[in-house]
Amino acid sequence: MPEEKAKVINKSGTLKMTDEVAASKETRDISGRRMNRRDRRGRGREERAPKEFEEVTINIDRVSRTVKGGRRMRFKALVAVGNHKNKVGIGVAKGADVTSAVQKATAVAKKNLVEFAMDGETICHEVETKSTGAHVLMKPAAPGTGVIAGGVVRSIIGLTGVKNLISKSLGSTNKVNIAYAVIEGLRQQVPRSDWVSADKATKKAPAKKAPAKKEDK
Repeated sequence: MPEEKAKVINKSGTLKMTDEVAASKETRDISGRRMNRRDRRGRGREERAPKEFEEVTINIDRVSRTVKGGRRMRFKALVAVGNHKNKVGIGVAKGADVTSAVQKATAVAKKNLVEFAMDGETICHEVETKSTGAHVLMKPAAPGTGVIAGGVVRSIIGLTGVKNLISKSLGSTNKVNIAYAVIEGLRQQVPRSDWVSADKATKKAPAKKAPAKKEDK
């Protein structure tokens, strides 16, 4: 007589399904269609494409408004969005809770993206911008310098392809105004090829005619 295979029993005392039996089982979905093992394993996992833009929440403030019934508390979020190349934007929005405020600010930032010029891994030239009370100075730096900036400036520059930069905030410490000043400084970048040098200026300027000499009578 052929020898009977030993039955595998779990800790709970129930019979365990062998690999041969499990391989022969068919799993079907609600509509009755057969599901492969690969489909069962990947069920519920959507293939998500990599995000083009990365979002960073720079600051969240709690704001209040006095109404007839008392104070109405809300949240204000400052979010920066960038693609780690030459596109970056910021957005400010309010919401009843932190999540809604961040989502609204992210949508605003994506609508107001700025594309700026770069010189390798740094900015093209020195720029000094103001936004209300904020005053930001940014200078290009040599390779290997890194991003010498703090707070809001570092957060925004970190979302771009700029790897070497020297920055200084000279005015107000309001984060929203500093963020707008940084974006304006990046917007004002002019590529090196469009600079007006001394040679180009002399070529474009018309030659001055010498004054006619007066004849002696």
